[in-house]
Amino acid sequence: MFHVNQEPGAQIHHTDPFATPQQERSPARRLRGRLAAPVTLWTAPGPAGLTVSSTLVAQGEPDRLLGLVDPESDFFDAAVTAGCFAVSVLGPPHRQLADRFAGLFPSPGGLFALDEWTETAYGPVPADASAWAACRLDSVREFGWSQLVEATIIDATVGERAVPLLHHRGRYRELPD
Repeated sequence: MFHVNQEPGAQIHHTDPFATPQQERSPARRLRGRLAAPVTLWTAPGPAGLTVSSTLVAQGEPDRLLGLVDPESDFFDAAVTAGCFAVSVLGPPHRQLADRFAGLFPSPGGLFALDEWTETAYGPVPADASAWAACRLDSVREFGWSQLVEATIIDATVGERAVPLLHHRGRYRELPD
C-alpha cells in the first residue's frame, strides 16, 4: 500500500514542483515564451509527424518555409529521407492532436490512429485542416539545439476560416473572433 505523508495544514501547490526555479531560467527561453507562436503539425511520408511552433513563412519567388525541428524526432528522419513534408496550421479544436504529436498526450495505436487524415505525397494532413502547405526540403543545419529546416513551398491550401491555435507562455491560446 502506498501512503503519502502530509503534515496538517500542508497545501497542494498550483505550480510544477519540478520546474526550474525562476532565477535559474534562461533569459532567451523566457523571451521566447513571451512571443506568441502558431502551432503547426509537420508530417512526412512514413508516416511521421511532429508539433512545431517555430515556423516562419517567407513570401517570394519561390515562397519559402523555415522551421526549427528536433533532430532526434521520427519526423526529422522521415522528412530527410523523403525530401518533402506537409505543414498544417492547427486550430483551436486540435489541442489534443498537438499534444499527441509533441509527446505530451497518450497515443494508443500510434500517432495517426486517431483523427481522420488526408493522404498526400508530402505526408498525411488532418482532414479538417483549414490551411496546409506541401513543402520540398531544401536544406537542414544545426541551429541551437534544433535543426533549421529550409524548404520551398510547392503548393498551399488555405480555407476561408483559418483561425490558428497559438502557443504563448507554455499554454495554448486562441485569437478572438
